[in-house]
Amino acid sequence: MKENSTPLPPKTCSIDRLVTLPEDVEKVLNGIKTATRRNGRYADIGETMELKDKKFRIDNVYKQKLGELTDEDANREGYDSLSAYKEAILAIHPGMPWLPEMEVWVHEFSAQG
Repeated sequence: MKENSTPLPPKTCSIDRLVTLPEDVEKVLNGIKTATRRNGRYADIGETMELKDKKFRIDNVYKQKLGELTDEDANREGYDSLSAYKEAILAIHPGMPWLPEMEVWVHEFSAQG
């Protein structure tokens, strides 16, 4: 887990929009997905996300370049490999290029009690 030591800019969206795709919700609920990447910042560290009456704490929020993603990052997203994650993201966002220098916000979370 990368530590974030710099102040975060204001959120660009609300935490309830962080994980919305039904298959991603199921991955989170089953403990398969423990991170999600977005173009904007959707949550503060320590904030709670609720999915189907289960609560998840935001453990860390930081920026990452797409070119820095690893298979381990893809595993935290709920995919077997970086290539599978990349394929899924590009399918969700038709026409979006995968630019190694493009920065995204990583939101890492864990189940609460």
